[in-house]
Amino acid sequence: MKRTLIYSILIFISLTCSCSNSRGKNGDFFGNIGTGGLSGVYYPAGEAISKIVNEKTDELRIRLTAESTGGSVANVSGMVNGQLSFGLVQSDRLSQAYNGEGYWYNAGPQSKLRVICALHPESVTFVAAYDSNIQSVVDLKDKVVSIGSQGSGQWQNSVDTLRAFGIDWKKDINSAVLASSELAIALQSGKIDAYFYTVGHPSGSFEEAISGMRKVHFVPIVLKDSFYTSHKYYSPSLIQIKNYPGVKNEKDVKTFGVRASFCTTTDVSEETVYLITKQLFENLDELKKLHPALAVLTKKNMLQGLAAPIHDGAMKYYKEIGLKS
Repeated sequence: MKRTLIYSILIFISLTCSCSNSRGKNGDFFGNIGTGGLSGVYYPAGEAISKIVNEKTDELRIRLTAESTGGSVANVSGMVNGQLSFGLVQSDRLSQAYNGEGYWYNAGPQSKLRVICALHPESVTFVAAYDSNIQSVVDLKDKVVSIGSQGSGQWQNSVDTLRAFGIDWKKDINSAVLASSELAIALQSGKIDAYFYTVGHPSGSFEEAISGMRKVHFVPIVLKDSFYTSHKYYSPSLIQIKNYPGVKNEKDVKTFGVRASFCTTTDVSEETVYLITKQLFENLDELKKLHPALAVLTKKNMLQGLAAPIHDGAMKYYKEIGLKS
């Protein structure tokens, strides 16, 4: 009880001050994981990672906590600035940040970033009110659409989609900026006609959107091979409608997506990352049960689609078990 109270106090301090990425005098490490909005998959995924690690707190001397954030861009900034120990980042945004591209063009390469492993696939999901007569992305002209906050990973995925269909997000649509927690309500109330949301499935946002009186459906996003050639961090994806009883679709919906990446920086020690990686991989079956989006994970696919160098601590473990040579 006394130990638990001490941990709670130290965690509170770590969340109200800049995050320390080194172990304290007594050898304990208290870290935070930047996630995303509460209705998405990043937050429960971060909680799942924390739960697995914290089960061995007394042995590992490590305790993690998940924080709701603005998503990939906020998590990169938080990690680089030392306010976050770890973060969940879309693979496309991780690639851009590490190489100083896109949002980070002026700031330059965020060379401290390191990846631990890949997590669930994230589909660029386009949902529309059925009465809005939106059957394709090309039907979005003059509609009210939420595409995410400018500069966010969500926004970039939406803009990439619109551009692929010849739509100018500044001129051809009426863009609404909403928090992820507001999207479903806005669609049901008629405030918007449709919204894009890059997320793992099943997602609480779409479950909420489908449960209302206004009927909704997922709109397919089918892209040419040339799109994937010029956007190598994207790949085709599929939304399984079995996860969404009540949606108007009759079969699974084609789209595309990225991978969520569990990241950190070189500021976090090799020992700490090694222990966390080992705990996750040795308890993978339990991790997969904590959220449906994580159910697809395997030791092999958790090392696929990595868009930044692997942290030395994670690499040490992967070599130890033969996943890397």
